[in-house]
Amino acid sequence: MRSSIPSPTFSAIELGPLTIHMYALCIIIGIAVAMWLGDRGFKAVAKNGASVVSEVAITAVPFGIIGGRLYHVITSPDAYFGKGGHPVDAFKIWQGGLGIWGAIALGICAAWFSYRRVAKKIELPPFVYFLDALAPGVLFAQAIGRLGNWFNVELFGRPLDAPWALQVPLLNRPNGFTEFSTFHPTFLYEAIWTTALAIALMKFGKYLHAGQVFTLYVFGYCVGRVAIEMIRIDEAHHIAGIRLNVVVGSLIGLAALIVFLRSNRNDKIDWDRLKL
Repeated sequence: MRSSIPSPTFSAIELGPLTIHMYALCIIIGIAVAMWLGDRGFKAVAKNGASVVSEVAITAVPFGIIGGRLYHVITSPDAYFGKGGHPVDAFKIWQGGLGIWGAIALGICAAWFSYRRVAKKIELPPFVYFLDALAPGVLFAQAIGRLGNWFNVELFGRPLDAPWALQVPLLNRPNGFTEFSTFHPTFLYEAIWTTALAIALMKFGKYLHAGQVFTLYVFGYCVGRVAIEMIRIDEAHHIAGIRLNVVVGSLIGLAALIVFLRSNRNDKIDWDRLKL
């Protein structure tokens, strides 16, 4: 057998009475990176941006996680409420299952309310500047979060015989694919795509109008996600024979592109001031 990417043999670390789940750890690290980079980006465009990101994140992050979990449970109800399902498992976030669409939607709503509350105390730029500053960090967070899927041995694609294929243990292979041992590492594809997109936004964001960085993030992510979703073989709901996330990603991506093209304000973000 040619070389391939091995699957981890553990998904949690036991430290006495404490259990550290690798998926949850990746999510936490991703959030920390997003907050750190978002803070630096926002300080580059806001005179009074000292602690705004961390203050907004206190509200936005929990709601984002709740939104992501709700989206996952609503779009995959059989795993929790179907035959053989366990409703209590819906609360076991460390086992995987956060829908990015729900996380972004509810997270942005919570961030907007929190941002408005802070803006009543100090002078802040429009909310779109906050979203623009946060976009690259969120992409890096998504990339780090996808490593959690690797530890859970999930979100892989069709069988693949290549050096970068993922070795999947028999117990983790979907029905109908038990005779195959290596698969597309779609979680890795997405991690690479989101990282490249984040770097591109940081490099070329200075040429964009206010609000376009975030809308380009949404559009760019949707393009990659739809393409990657076409490779995945995990169970999913379908609309007219098409995976639900392909439909949702296509619609959201189209909406983001329209908003991006219609954004023609002269305000631009000075990304040159963002020093890493």
